[in-house]
Formats: sequence, C-alpha cells, structure tokens
Amino acid sequence: MNAPDRTASTLVLPTLEGRLAPHTVRAPRAFPSAPVRAFTRVAYSAAHVVADPRAATDPWLTAAIDWDATMHYRRYLWSLGLGVAEAMDTAQRGMGLDWPTSLELIRRSIAASREFPGALLASGAGTDHLAPEDARSLDDVVRAYEEQIEAIEAAGGRIILMASRALARVARSPQDYERVYDRVLAQVREPVIIHWLGDMFDPALAGYWGDRDPMRAMETALGVINAHAAKVDGVKISLLDDSKEIAMRRKLARGVRMYSGDDFNYADLIAGDAQGHSDALLGIFDAIAPAASAALGELAAGKLDAFHEILEPTVALSRHVFAAPTRFYKTGVVFMAWLNGHQSHFTMVGGQQSARSLLHFAELFRLADAAGLLRDPALATHRMRTLLALHGIE
Repeated sequence: MNAPDRTASTLVLPTLEGRLAPHTVRAPRAFPSAPVRAFTRVAYSAAHVVADPRAATDPWLTAAIDWDATMHYRRYLWSLGLGVAEAMDTAQRGMGLDWPTSLELIRRSIAASREFPGALLASGAGTDHLAPEDARSLDDVVRAYEEQIEAIEAAGGRIILMASRALARVARSPQDYERVYDRVLAQVREPVIIHWLGDMFDPALAGYWGDRDPMRAMETALGVINAHAAKVDGVKISLLDDSKEIAMRRKLARGVRMYSGDDFNYADLIAGDAQGHSDALLGIFDAIAPAASAALGELAAGKLDAFHEILEPTVALSRHVFAAPTRFYKTGVVFMAWLNGHQSHFTMVGGQQSARSLLHFAELFRLADAAGLLRDPALATHRMRTLLALHGIE
C-alpha cells in the first residue's frame, strides 16, 4: 500500500442516498493519552479481535487471530484507564470466534493484564461450545456453563455470565431460567457480571428469561440477581432502551451495579440522575476509547458539561455503528480500528468485513470525523480512499 498523502484532506464520499459529495477532514480532537484522574464509574470496553489475513484458513469456517495486534489493542485500552470485557459479543463470540479460541484469547489477556497493576478484566463464560440443537435438558446447559466457568477461573479470570442460546432453546418457562442460574451462581468463586443480551444483537435469544415481554422478563432476571446479590457484581443489559435500563437499575439489590450496555443512550445513563447512575460495559467504547476515557475523567472532576460535550458527538456515531441489523456492529468497530492505524488491514474473523455497505462506511467516516476521532486524518483519508477504490469509486 502506498504511503498516505499528508497534504490531502478532502475526498469524495457517497452519501446514504447514494450521491457523491466532497468531504473535508478536520483536525482530530486532542484527547489525553492517559487518564488524568481515577474514574468515578467502573468502565469496561468490550474489545474486538484482530484477524490474521495471512493465515491459510477458510475465513468463514475457521478463526485465525493476529495475537500480537489483538493484545496490543487491549494494552491500549488499559493505558486509557478502561477495563476490558474479554471474549464477548464485540470479539465476535458466536459469530466466528469459537470457545477454544476464546479461551486462548482469555488466557492471553489475563497474562497481558498483569502489566497494568489494577487493570480491570472480566471474561465471557457461556455455553457456545454446546450447539443449541444438541441441548436436550437444563442439565446440559448447566454442565456447559460449568465447563467454561471452570476453565476461566482456573486461568485466574473473573466471569461475565453470558446469555445462552442453548438455554433459550430448551427452557420452557421463567422457572427454567431460575433453576439454571441458581445452580450456576451457587458455584462461582467471585461475583460475576450477568449479561442480558437482547434479540436485536442475537435473534436466537428472543424471549430470554422466559418471556417475550421485556418487562416481565426483567422481573425474572431481577428475582435471580437479587436472590444471589452476594454472587453478582452487576448486570449488563443490552436492550438499547434507556427506560428499561433505568427501571431495572432502580430495582437492583443494594451493591449490585448496573453496567450500561445501551450503545444508543450511554452518556445520559452513565451521568445518571438523583436516583442513581449506570456504570459501563460497552462495545462502542472500543471505537471511541480516547473520548470515553477523557469524558470519564471530566465526570470524575465534577465537570458534567465537559463530560457531555465530549460524548455527545460520539452518540451519533454509535447509533450508526449499531444500526439494524445491530448484530453487525462489530464491522464498524473494526473499521474504526483500521482507520486509526490500530491494525494494518480491514479483515475480520468470519469475513464479517462484508456485513456493511460502502454507504454505511462512508457515513461512519463522516461521523467519526465530526467526533474528532480520526487521530491521523491523512492515514484515515488514505485508507478510506483505498476502500472507495476497491468499490469502484476513485
């Protein structure tokens, strides 16, 4: 690839309507390279994986990971004061990343985290090595959870208890969810984060907690969480509905955190209100890490206006990245990492770089620029031109 033209700042981008329009790239915003103070919110970024495009594999069938680049990005997140939520949806768990590769990823992240005293790291334990169609009973689901939990705890990791496609398939009532979570939570060594992933992220999880009505499902989840409050650090809900997150937050047992998974409304939810606030476990923090770190620093200093001023333009970007079909948001996250030079290519596990259109990428570029998040405009412009040329626009 040719070196970027450092004098070029204008390029022609397709609009969402399919027209071509010039766009002049602005100077990036100067975000601190490290947190200036301790945050007053617990903040995890769900982190993406970097594929290895040189591996001799069938990318739709086999995950090949560039471990050095993948670990480098986690070190970058920790350097900004953010925690890492490992082997989660953002890492394409269940969309190209299988359990054996996930466990290797978790082990490597645990080792790397030791370079950062006090680094936050929690890892996803699920049942994804059990194909939903092979699950015959609740016992099958419990055993699958136990296997992954045991492996992560043996490596020295903390648990994020992921939603289970197998459980969604075999459960017949809210009581079935209660039985499974009761048994699993009784065994964990340390308090876990429970993840409720909505069906907009994974259609196989429709009706999770035993009810397609999210408010009735919430009551079942709250019953499980509050009954096991000593074993639950917090709950992350990914429903993209701030009213539901707030309603659930206000009903949690004392000491149980609400980790916002709302990539549409995170700024207001993290800021909170007179009755409480959300902490954060967000996929978008991977893509907006410098802004997230800077905003959390301002919030810690009591500068609420500055917090919102930094995050406000990132919300429009996030809503675009997470637009329906929401499950393809990982493509936008990796695209941002490529634009910003965190990886040398735009190739994804499972070939997921093809999951979004050129028009989507062009609008993402505009919104990232508006948020001041293109840290090297010349490099980002060069790479965007390369992508445009591959799609016949030069």
